[in-house]
Amino acid sequence: MRHFGHIAAAAKDGLFFQEPCAFDADSPAPLLSAALGATLYSPATRPRLADDIVKLAGRGVVSMVLCLEDSIDDSEVVAAEENLVRQFAELDARSIEPPLLFIRVREPEQITDLVRRLGATVRLLSGFVLPKFTRARGVPFMEALTKAEAAAGRRLFAMPVLESPELLHLETRRETLRGIAETVTAHRNRVLALRLGVTDFCSAYGLRRSPDMTAYDVRIVAHVIADVVNVLGRADGTGFTITGPVWEYFPRQERMFKPQLRNSPFQENRAESLRTELIAHDLDGLLREIDLDRANGLLGKTCIHPSHVAPVHALSVVSHEEFSDAQDILRPESNGGGVLRSAYTNKMNEVKPHRAWAERTLLRAEVFGVAREDVGFVDLLAACLAE
Repeated sequence: MRHFGHIAAAAKDGLFFQEPCAFDADSPAPLLSAALGATLYSPATRPRLADDIVKLAGRGVVSMVLCLEDSIDDSEVVAAEENLVRQFAELDARSIEPPLLFIRVREPEQITDLVRRLGATVRLLSGFVLPKFTRARGVPFMEALTKAEAAAGRRLFAMPVLESPELLHLETRRETLRGIAETVTAHRNRVLALRLGVTDFCSAYGLRRSPDMTAYDVRIVAHVIADVVNVLGRADGTGFTITGPVWEYFPRQERMFKPQLRNSPFQENRAESLRTELIAHDLDGLLREIDLDRANGLLGKTCIHPSHVAPVHALSVVSHEEFSDAQDILRPESNGGGVLRSAYTNKMNEVKPHRAWAERTLLRAEVFGVAREDVGFVDLLAACLAE
């Protein structure tokens, strides 16, 4: 699979200076963690889940979480587990490569039980999402994952969700973060990414952000994100990929944007039309939040609606200017440090301070591609939605 693989080859030629690379479930973990992109959550109760997965893969989804936790009622868990086993069998019979698939469980024992029940179809599974992760809860989860991996005979990743009240509350945050850090570091080879449960953070204080606000406008949430990145997102080799929080709002119409795009043949009209539609469908806040995610050290995003996938991926593409700067900073002749004038002549690149940024940028360029010099977000989003 590859990002934007659903776009026609001729269209991609006009968009990308460097196309996204191919990857699969067996690719190196650093590549996969950067490639997660918009991770789409789906309740495990959906009766046609296999069909959904195939359809969504054809629309550009590369990672999905099949949820047995908060998205379903407590009374539905047993039936949802049975449905997952059936749907994996149906998907396996189609002999296609699915997106990266993860199961969000409630308790550690579900991990080993589901791997046993999935049997040979476990080959379609990339790992598990572990809710409300702390040291106390995390250790049993990671022990269960280790046993399940041995039983499955294949690599299975963990994606812990950081969402517990202990992490939110100021008096317990430092110790909770220390415990989480020690636990995930001890299992570094199995932790693909850390996910932020901002909805649970808000719930602890009876808060809910409006579509006009980002997670970073809710100050208590912003402080937690900053502390998580501070401890767990360092660029010194000790950090992990941390993904952006869920955006709760989605459009009321299924075929959003497309009529406006068809009726706007000129670039400036198309851009204005698309921007108007984004605002009308409560996605202007999503775009701002994606930008703020990246500025605050997060990569990828939890999504609960298919309409969020294309904006997340379009804004993940590396601009030609970013790529040029990153390449200049990482040239062998720049190893000694110093300051370079950007090829775009609009900034100074400091080799040593900007090196970690450049390395992350080139990894993102590998998985999401590099846009041509005259290609922007609107062009990329329009191409995704035209398919």
